[in-house]
Amino acid sequence: MIDDPYTYVTMSLSPGGVTHLGVSFYSPEISARASVLDSGRPYFDISSNAVQVSVSTTAAGPVTPKDLDIAQRIFEAAGRYLADCKRLHEQQSGDSGTPASDSSAA
Repeated sequence: MIDDPYTYVTMSLSPGGVTHLGVSFYSPEISARASVLDSGRPYFDISSNAVQVSVSTTAAGPVTPKDLDIAQRIFEAAGRYLADCKRLHEQQSGDSGTPASDSSAA
């Protein structure tokens, strides 16, 4: 097990196939933000000091029903992640008899 925070990026390329890029954040040094550009296009960013992942509307155009679906799925997944982190933090704090440190949630 790696104890130090890190960001892991993988890329798979195959001739004539689909390129796949994977980004995993294992660090407390992550920021997440959402806003609307001057052009009126919404965006959502997750970034570390090494990588930035952005989500925005289809073809950088107006918001579509599919964009709403994607935003809803991001919202629901973030809620599940928060609930799991809270539950596990409480369990881990209870197991040791002392509050879990910030690094245990990374």
